[in-house]
This record gives sequence, C-alpha cells and structure tokens, in this order.
Amino acid sequence: MWLTQPLTERSTRIFLGLLLASLVLVTLLHLAVPEGHPLHFSAYTVNLLGKYLSYALLAVAVDLVWGYLGILSLGHGAFFALGGYAMGMYLMRQIGDRGVYGNPDLPDFMVFLNWDSLPWYWLGFDMAWFAFAMVLLAPGLLALVFGFLAFRSRVTGVYLSIITQALTFALMLAFFRNEMGFGGNNGLTDFRDLLGFDLRTDATRLGLFIASGVALGLGYWLCRAVINSKLGRVCIASRDAEARVRFLGYRVERVQLFVFVLSAMLAGVAGALYVPQVGIINPSEFSPIFSIEIVIWVALGGRATLYGAVIGALLVNYAKTYFTGVMPDAWLFALGALFVIVTVFLPKGIAGLLSWRRKQRTEEASA
Repeated sequence: MWLTQPLTERSTRIFLGLLLASLVLVTLLHLAVPEGHPLHFSAYTVNLLGKYLSYALLAVAVDLVWGYLGILSLGHGAFFALGGYAMGMYLMRQIGDRGVYGNPDLPDFMVFLNWDSLPWYWLGFDMAWFAFAMVLLAPGLLALVFGFLAFRSRVTGVYLSIITQALTFALMLAFFRNEMGFGGNNGLTDFRDLLGFDLRTDATRLGLFIASGVALGLGYWLCRAVINSKLGRVCIASRDAEARVRFLGYRVERVQLFVFVLSAMLAGVAGALYVPQVGIINPSEFSPIFSIEIVIWVALGGRATLYGAVIGALLVNYAKTYFTGVMPDAWLFALGALFVIVTVFLPKGIAGLLSWRRKQRTEEASA
C-alpha cells in the first residue's frame, strides 16, 4: 500500500526514529531531571521546541510544493496564519465570561469595539470538532480556489511566486482592519484553555510539544507516501519537463492543484499547533517577509528532501532565538548572509552536503 511505502526507505526510518527518540528524551529530561540540574529541560525550553517543531511541519509543506512540484510559493505564510486564526477563534470562544468585560458570547476586543453580536463566521467555533475542521478547510479552500485559477491559466515560474506573495500581502492588509472581526493589529490573544486543559500549565505545554512532534512525523510520512506514489513521480516529471508530461496525456494542473491543497492544509495544521504555544495570532503572520523566511529554511536545509526542510527550520529558528536575544539588530543581516553563503557554497543545502559525504564514504569503502 502506498501509505506504508515510506517505511521501506532508510532515510524515513532514520528520521522518524530520531524524531521519536527526541520526543522521549525531551520528555524525560523535563519530567525526571530535577530543576537546577544542567540536563533539565524547563517548561520554557519545551515550549520553544514545540514552536520549532510546528515551524518544521510548515517547512515540510513548502518543500513538498517547491522541491517536488517546482512551485516556489511565497504565500504559505497565509495558509499557516489561517490555520492559526481558526485555532485562535476556538481558543477565544473558550474564554467565555472570564474575559475582562465578562461577556459570555463576545470576545473582549469585540466588546471594546462595541460589537452587538457575534459575526456569522464566528459561529461554530465554540465546538472543538468544527474548529479543527476549519484548521484544514480554511487554508485548503483558499488553496483550492487560488490554485484552480492559477494552474488552469498555466501561470508558472516567477509570476506564480509574485501572485502568491500578493495574496498573503492582501490578506495581511485585510486582517489588520478592525471591522474584519479578527482583532485588528492586536490579533487574538489571552487564551486560557484547550480542550479543557489550562494552557499555562507545564503539563499542557509538554502535551503540545508532543502533539507538534507527532504532527510533524505524520506530515512527513504523508508527504513521503505521496512522493513515492505514481502521483509523486508525475510531480517530479512535471517539475523537470512539464511540456513532455502534458504531451503524454497527464492533466498536470490537477496534480499541481492536489499537491498544492495538501501542502496548504499541512501549513494550516502547523499554524494551529503554533498558536496555543505562543499565546497569540496576529496579522504579522501573513507578512510576505515571513513566507520568504520559510523558503530560506528549505533552501538552507536542502529542497526536495523533506528532512532537509526540517533541519533548516530548526537551525534557522534556533539561530533567530539566539541572535534576537544577543544582537537583535543584527538578526536580519545574519539571515541574509546565511542565505547568500548557502546559495553560493551549498546550492543543495545541508542535506546535499550530507548526501555528498555519504556517497564519498561509500566510494571509499568499495575501493
């Protein structure tokens, strides 16, 4: 079966094994090692790692369309943010009458802006199943409509990249408006509970970290299964020679649309996991700069590998955390320099370097 095919790959088994070992190790170091010990992982560190894992899932989603379909999307931040807003709307509805104004039906920002009633598009977000469904459907439907129009018109290359960037920029401007009903520039915040669990407790933060790791593993597995299937082979063929694939009778636009929608839904899941761990979602997540930064993660790690995207996301975000704390003004310069260095000296990213070293060792052993 195509879903079990990834388990026959050595790289997939290694990745999933390392991910599982990391989840278990961090959990043990957090729970079993006492505070003050050098090996203890604090709740803050666990929360930070969970945020990195949600970013890694986002990077895998981008690598699926860029690395294997040849579509450089500069708008995946929009899908990430839509999933985040869907989760944020659910978390806001869970506050109820515990808000500043004590209104059981309206979030605090709506009371402050003198809203009389809850907008229709907020209805249903008091139910977990509905909110979780919208985490997938909101980015998925946007990707479906956008992809149908773009791929049907055969918009490709830099033009498609510019359009995706324009899409996320337009959404950012829309969500900044208070009358949209999404909190304006302040966004959604002051979350309390998720499925009845207090978001401010260490146990819930650990649970979200584990959930992020499980989601990353499942997302990686699903992407590998798609790539190893006939559909994946058509994706790679259309990336390398789209005209020839069309000549053979394949409906390339349908393949592109399916993979693009799948990637958007994975990005939405990443956004939904990100929001309860950072405690806020605002229109800055729609920023085109963020979407460009995601592409840098994938380029650094190595596109068309999936695990390279994970490596890039983890390394860049760890570096961002370090530099913004030590030299906040130098972070963007460091990120730009890193991208230039990788482009010039490591065109295939870190994953390409690892593959080259492995090939060298194999040749030396056979000699």
